[in-house]
Amino acid sequence: MFKRISALVLAGLTAMSVASCGGGSGGSGGGGDGSITMGFAQVGAESGWRTANTKSVQDSAKNAGVTLKFSDAQQKQENQIKAIRSYIQQKVDVIAFSPVVESGWDTVLKEAKDAKIPVILTDRAVDSKDTSLYKTFLGSDFVEEGKKAGQWLVQEYKDAKDPVNIVELQGTTGSAPANDRKAGFAQVIGADPKFKVIASQTGDFTRAKGKEVMEAFLKSNPDIDVLYAHNDDMGLGAIEAIEGAGKVPGKDIKIITVDAVKDGMQALADGKINYIVECSPLLGPQLMDLAKKVVKGEQVPARVVTEETTFTQEQAKQVLSSRQY
Repeated sequence: MFKRISALVLAGLTAMSVASCGGGSGGSGGGGDGSITMGFAQVGAESGWRTANTKSVQDSAKNAGVTLKFSDAQQKQENQIKAIRSYIQQKVDVIAFSPVVESGWDTVLKEAKDAKIPVILTDRAVDSKDTSLYKTFLGSDFVEEGKKAGQWLVQEYKDAKDPVNIVELQGTTGSAPANDRKAGFAQVIGADPKFKVIASQTGDFTRAKGKEVMEAFLKSNPDIDVLYAHNDDMGLGAIEAIEGAGKVPGKDIKIITVDAVKDGMQALADGKINYIVECSPLLGPQLMDLAKKVVKGEQVPARVVTEETTFTQEQAKQVLSSRQY
């Protein structure tokens, strides 16, 4: 047993010398010196939020002494599944990933479970009915985020008598934040028939796609009162389209977004966005803490919700200089 552990640690040290984001080989319980190797399968780099999330995970792993094997799925589920299977073959101690979409994970997660490698979901959930396939889910309450967006809108137009025409830029089709932010928003505004979502389409959480889809919205729907974008990047792309159409973002079309990344907060401070619901990407420290606990076999909560807030223009001005992302 001791020879096996020593071999594992030696393999880890050898791999670390040739891999820029760490290497190593582990088994259930971590290396013999208490070190942990984590395989992390990221969605991609589709937004400023995701870039900040990746940096948080990488920096926190280094600070926590966790060896990180990192992969970028480029927003493709098949790439994430391939990465997870690679981590299983390498016998990492723990696997963490932010699922590209909610469905289709049971087979690979069962493979990890059979290999006795604990799995942590970060940022996004899966819709598996077998919750034993992962140890915990760390991330925001996306339904609540959608509700917060809807609540601001209801308050903003509480005295309006005419219909309020809304267009929606959804996140990646099938992803948890897209599904839940849409559902939470619809639940709140659905109580008042004057709120009408006249167009809703995915912008894939990217600035370029947000601009492209908003341009199409503006051509087919000349009377738009409100834009609800599932993230800042799509909202920022939409601002370009709105300005290109000769309209004033934040005035001619009120804009609500989710995330609160620095570019979005700047647009909010400038009055081009009217309201932002925060979704913090800085999950790294909590992830490393959970990873250490599950590798030791300790019990952790099945759901860990990050604490977040909302921002108006004045609030954005107050905190903009101190934003970490």
